Amino acid sequence: MKKIILLSLILGSLFRLNLRADEGMWIPMLVEKLNYAEMKKMGLKLSAEEIYSINNNSLKDAIVIFGRGCTGEIISDQGLLLTNHHCGYGSIQSVSTVENNYLRDGFWAPDFKSEIPVSGLTVQFLVRMEEVTQKVLDGIKPSTPEQERAKLVSERMKDMVKTATEGTHYNAIVKEYFDGNQYYLLIYETFKDIRLVGTPPESIGKFGADTDNWMWPRHTGDFSIFRVYAGLDNKPADYSPDNKPFKPRHSLPISIDGVKKDDFAMIMGNPGSTDRYLTSYGVEMAINETNPTRVKIRAEKLRIMDEGMEKSQDVRLKYASKYAGVANYWKYFIGQTRGLKRLDVVEKKKQIEHDFTARIETDPSLMNKYGEALPLIQKAYSSLSKYNLNRWYLNEAIMQGAEILGLAGRVNKLSELLSAETTDKEAVAKEIERLKKGVDNAYKNYDRGIDEKMLARMLEMYYNDVAADQQPVAFRKMADSYKGNFTALAAAVFAESAFASKEKMKALLEAPKAKTIAKDPAFQLIKAFQQIYETNQQATKEASEDLKKGNRLFVAGLKEMQPNRTFYPNANSSLRLTYGSVQDYYPADAIHYDYTTTTKGILEKEDPSVWEFEVPEKLKKIIESQDFGPYGNADGSMTVNFLTNHDITGGNSGSPVIDGEGRLIGLAFDGNWEAMSGDIAFEPSLQRTISVDIRYVLLVVDKFAGATNLIKEMNIVGGNQVKTIQEKVVQPATRLVKEPAAEKAVR
Repeated sequence: MKKIILLSLILGSLFRLNLRADEGMWIPMLVEKLNYAEMKKMGLKLSAEEIYSINNNSLKDAIVIFGRGCTGEIISDQGLLLTNHHCGYGSIQSVSTVENNYLRDGFWAPDFKSEIPVSGLTVQFLVRMEEVTQKVLDGIKPSTPEQERAKLVSERMKDMVKTATEGTHYNAIVKEYFDGNQYYLLIYETFKDIRLVGTPPESIGKFGADTDNWMWPRHTGDFSIFRVYAGLDNKPADYSPDNKPFKPRHSLPISIDGVKKDDFAMIMGNPGSTDRYLTSYGVEMAINETNPTRVKIRAEKLRIMDEGMEKSQDVRLKYASKYAGVANYWKYFIGQTRGLKRLDVVEKKKQIEHDFTARIETDPSLMNKYGEALPLIQKAYSSLSKYNLNRWYLNEAIMQGAEILGLAGRVNKLSELLSAETTDKEAVAKEIERLKKGVDNAYKNYDRGIDEKMLARMLEMYYNDVAADQQPVAFRKMADSYKGNFTALAAAVFAESAFASKEKMKALLEAPKAKTIAKDPAFQLIKAFQQIYETNQQATKEASEDLKKGNRLFVAGLKEMQPNRTFYPNANSSLRLTYGSVQDYYPADAIHYDYTTTTKGILEKEDPSVWEFEVPEKLKKIIESQDFGPYGNADGSMTVNFLTNHDITGGNSGSPVIDGEGRLIGLAFDGNWEAMSGDIAFEPSLQRTISVDIRYVLLVVDKFAGATNLIKEMNIVGGNQVKTIQEKVVQPATRLVKEPAAEKAVR
């Protein structure tokens, strides 16, 4: 009897993790099986087939991976694509000049011919996904050594990708879910001709900038517009003036009905990474060392860039995207640490681990399968902690620090080819040609003054903060020869290195020699750091294997012990669906935040002396005259941003917020400060997604930019069938249109 009571208490404790509707990053193809009934109760009107389908057009066909880590959605039958301004930021910057500064001034193409090609930008549509767990793990037993297991898994994944894509224009990847307990094959169609169509000026698209980042209330028009182009066969093609706008399988209708509290909504996107099953050992390391280290290094990077950017508009434009990238997660790590402490996440994790241990101790079969999980994890973190500081300094200060080191690292392969006993002249020529093609782009957004200061400060921080016996001997000798004067060291590197300027690197590639490269001080530094990185990898190899195995067993054990709980996997940059509702929240005692902001707040925040809070004169006049057209609220106000209780993370930026009818109502672009610990521990009462209301997007496109060509192209629905200023009838809401049976094709 006592054993039964104990077991009940343990299970009750574990079930504290039971999920609410607003928590979870769900695999869309499993929605019908796992979530559909609950979603219907909350207000979903679509069928599961209309959300994810292989044979018919569905919501998934309008969602893309935008660039290297955001989400976008198709909003017209001519390939018009909507994403966040901060997602398009780098692309907008890349096509801007001091004379045509689209970041500062905005850009709106009046026709197809005026749309600007963005070199290197891609979007990926998910064609289909399938579970391949059995194929990947066939014959692999619990007793299989980790190295052997990893090799078998890697080989099988590679074979599956080859089989799935051979003879097609698709690309594919096999991803692991639930820490290696499940695997899915994902097939993508990747388009390479993407063009900038429209972007508001930074004063709208980045209103509030770093001050408001991760904060509520927000008043940011965080959107930009691109277009996907295809070949004449509607398939991916390299850029050509002959390419045509892509004809998608599905595009999202846009609702101007507005949002109200408790409205059902869902988000489809490609969340990058979460660690919800992280143990207390990992949380403690994040709080005590990893996050503070990354914050410290990034703060110095931002200071150095900011000083350089103050000198000229040209430098500011060059470094705008780099600065934004560093700043975003600098603030994130500060907030995450604060949240983990505030919510006492370490103790909550320890309780779960205590209950896990107590539960397996009541069942010999569970003990046999999962008994080593937590001991392996604890042992692994004990070993990894010795190298953790060095790991993050190498990552943040060296590999992502001064660009001259990365530029020097590009010639690694060339150096090896030139140093070989027998020179392969054809291979050398091919590598030189490859490097030459990338030189102009590598130095396009480069400032020697900033980079020299960056090198000096990053090397100094590494030298002072990382254990001396873990540092490269060659680096220590170099630093000691300058008696700790890192400014002088950096000056000497830049004076002597062939990678300090575009001209010098081009000269090197005209007649490269192994000895010349080997003697280059920047190359010597990056080689030394690469070697210490490899040394650290080798030293932590066993611990990394133990951690991987321990985590896999821990997650498998949690799932087996709670058969009635519906689990979701961590984010891994694959398509997911999260659902919930429009909600307000209480961030602290006696404080209440409403679920929407309005244009009134833009004027309240306006400060012409601070660039983050400048308001364009034309927008100001629209707000003051309440010239909101069909996009405003019934009470005369104009919504800018709104809150939902969705579960999102990095990678979800640009994701569509979709109502129960499958209509676009907003763009997700941020999380809230009070819940920055959400990637590790979801807190339902605090976790909120910040989105820009689609009606504010339309207001800016229509009234501010006068881009009526884009308004006419969109399928705008709702709004009591009022007319826009272009006299375009706004249609009633429509359901997804199924393809005729004869046109169905398994993709």
